[in-house]
Amino acid sequence: MEKHSPKIDAYIEKSQDFAKPILHYIRETVHEFCPDAEETMKWSFPHFIYKGKNLCAMASFKQHCTFGFWLEKEMKTMQEITQDIEKNSMFSLGKIMQVGDLPSKPQLKKAIKEAMELTDMGVTMKKAAPSKTEMEVPDYFKAALKAHSKASDIFEKASPSFRKEYISWIIEAKTEATRNKRLEQSLEWIAEGKSRNWKYQKK
Repeated sequence: MEKHSPKIDAYIEKSQDFAKPILHYIRETVHEFCPDAEETMKWSFPHFIYKGKNLCAMASFKQHCTFGFWLEKEMKTMQEITQDIEKNSMFSLGKIMQVGDLPSKPQLKKAIKEAMELTDMGVTMKKAAPSKTEMEVPDYFKAALKAHSKASDIFEKASPSFRKEYISWIIEAKTEATRNKRLEQSLEWIAEGKSRNWKYQKK
């Protein structure tokens, strides 16, 4: 893993013009306050890794960007920053359309430092208890779905059995490479309204 990944360079370059300064600013700010951060692409969007753990991530879409921390539900700083923000995007900072939509530099510094401290303490993301009829959707699957609105809409309205087939298939992958491949295939099929085992269903 690298401090500055060429894959992130390419991701920013391919983003909409409005998004480029936002993504550059986020990237520079994370590295400024977390010099040990490394970059990687996970689930089709840029992540910043600290001591082997997901610290934060950013993503760009056609009309907005998102940025947030994996442990933000445990972070007092993020709770203070986001209390008046409408929760309408992948992360709790909402839809970011210009650098000015981001928290101030001192606030970002405080948030990044807190996320690092929580990681150092071994704090992990709390998982919500799944209901008896529903299988829990892994966080990385949720993030990937939110980046693909069509697949997300279909998946949200699908039956528990439809959802369970895909979740089981993805979490049973033995390696991260296999999991990512299954994740991409799942998004494609879900967007087409196909069940996990559509090939074997009687026509």
